[in-house]
Amino acid sequence: MATTILLVDDHPVVREGYRRLLERQPGLVVLAEAESAAEAYRQYKALTPDLVILDLSLPGPSGIEAIRHIRQWDGAARILVFSMRTGSVVARRAFAAGACGYVSKASPPRELLAAVAAVLRGERAMSADIARAIAQDEVAGGRTALDDLSPRELEILGMTAAGTTAQVVAEALCLSLKTVHNNLSVIRAKLGARTDAHLVWIALGAGLVSPSEGLPIKE
Repeated sequence: MATTILLVDDHPVVREGYRRLLERQPGLVVLAEAESAAEAYRQYKALTPDLVILDLSLPGPSGIEAIRHIRQWDGAARILVFSMRTGSVVARRAFAAGACGYVSKASPPRELLAAVAAVLRGERAMSADIARAIAQDEVAGGRTALDDLSPRELEILGMTAAGTTAQVVAEALCLSLKTVHNNLSVIRAKLGARTDAHLVWIALGAGLVSPSEGLPIKE
């Protein structure tokens, strides 16, 4: 029987590229696509594919939230992250949420296909650059400033550093605007961020957002 895949990415052209690459491999079939964390969760519950391949940069709640919700519903779900984000903090949070593999989009196609095969065999998979980032982090002591943030604070920081307004963050995460502002104050204090630009710089340096996402924070 064919191995079924759910693709999660907010760019239709990117999803089409994934689909073509994957379906050229014998036995792989893209069963469905999603462009948000909420849609990914709904599609997974409705179809229970053999594998989920998802980006972390999604409109609203990130792919980390999608991983967490899918694994809460199905503890055996196989999820492979395919993302521009290469920071060890983000990769470790993805694994902690329940991801089985993590491949950066800078990797050659063969690394994605090798990771797909490994995850389907029940193994943990990482592209070479992700493995290197995690190893360097471990050698340096295994902790960064972002490790002191809660999962919710990390989510808010990621969305905010990508240029999302506090109002949109509140709506996407079902929080009050006051709660978002309070969380941002706590985040600044924990990270020692002097300005909003400094906050973005910290997020970029930790790989929480990619350079293409790191925009000036909107009020």
